[in-house]
Amino acid sequence: MSHSGEVILIDDERSVRMAIAQTLELDEFKVHEFESAAGVLKSISTDYAGVIVSDINLPGQSGLDLFDDIKQIDAEIPVILITGHGDISMAVNAIRNGVYDFIEKPFSNSEFLDVVRRAMEKRKLLLENRNLRLELAAQNAPGPRIIGNTPGIHQLRSILIHVADTDADIMIFGETGTGKELVARSIHEHSSRRAFPFVAINCGAVPESMMESELFGHEKGAFTDAKNQRIGKLEYSNGGTLFLDEIESMPMSMQIRLLRVLEERKVERLGSNHPIDLNLRILAATKVDLKQLSETGRFREDLYYRLNVVRVDIPPLRERTSDIPLLWQHFGLVASAQYKRESVPLSAERMHSLLTYDWPGNVRELRNLAERYILMGESGSFEFDSIITNEANPGVMTLPDQIERFEKILLEQELLRQKGSIKGTMEALGLPRKTLYDKMRKYGLDKDIFK
Repeated sequence: MSHSGEVILIDDERSVRMAIAQTLELDEFKVHEFESAAGVLKSISTDYAGVIVSDINLPGQSGLDLFDDIKQIDAEIPVILITGHGDISMAVNAIRNGVYDFIEKPFSNSEFLDVVRRAMEKRKLLLENRNLRLELAAQNAPGPRIIGNTPGIHQLRSILIHVADTDADIMIFGETGTGKELVARSIHEHSSRRAFPFVAINCGAVPESMMESELFGHEKGAFTDAKNQRIGKLEYSNGGTLFLDEIESMPMSMQIRLLRVLEERKVERLGSNHPIDLNLRILAATKVDLKQLSETGRFREDLYYRLNVVRVDIPPLRERTSDIPLLWQHFGLVASAQYKRESVPLSAERMHSLLTYDWPGNVRELRNLAERYILMGESGSFEFDSIITNEANPGVMTLPDQIERFEKILLEQELLRQKGSIKGTMEALGLPRKTLYDKMRKYGLDKDIFK
């Protein structure tokens, strides 16, 4: 199960460091040990969710100097300083300067753990408040919204909040119909590039003979049919975002040229010798494992690593079935407004069918079904029975599978409602603690992601 939190521990005395680490580990903290300040800064960032415990007297950089550097990354990371020499003025100045607490050796384990626990709670609360503010701002901002309350969607939104307003190129991975372009548009709309073009191109839909001109453009007379100058998608998206869907379909010759553009941020139109500076962000999407393709020589390995600066995974609908009622309601309301038809609530039996279906077409398939429901109702060409309840359909689940799916959904919903509280979930579902832990382990549920 989950640990109590992460602690970076810095002390040059091995015996002391081992004793403190053991104390922390017995209290279920995950400890990362350092014998000096070297390398510590590489282990932390603005979203570091742990606490730093450091001795003041270290070889090279002191604990106080390290604290000053940590403040440059995030002034609100709790830093607890330890010293073997009583110095009241140093303690007062350090705390006044932002150190969370100051502990003098020797100290009792209970006193030390109490300080670390309080520091950890403060850090978790601060990060939660930060993320809530960012998520609220993102949800209230214009542009597409990512709908859902399951842990996978919360994690997806959290990742997007942290990377949207950066210049990092991003790889978006998801099965067909999961909403890769929606995620790409959301990234663009929540970035400083939103005032510039969002340009989408499906690499699998462009003939290989036209790919070079489509991406790079051409000058008049560059080839037989080039009667006019053409601005390519790379140049047109300058200042904004270029979304390359089905990147795995891009011809190998174009992959080489794209890699050069990514590295140099310059483009040359076909038939021109004048490079054009580019200021754009590349979002690439795929439904296959590009690493595996690169290992078999069907995708350039260097391009894979260059695009894969940040990877965003979109969960398939079958892994977020408790979002289906919310998604169905959303798609129904949109279709109702679009077609000017009344939105009739779905029966409990039909909703159960939605929850037990495997959804090979993911969210796109659900949206299409919702639109047909608004247009046709449960009669005529409505396809619940033929698509979802057809006994020959391999997506139909056995009774044990349906029971497990339903049990997992109940656990997820209650953990979400209880904000990850084990005690609250036990009481609400009437389960003993061990039984609840066993079921959470069975379904891969971690209480921390529901907080």
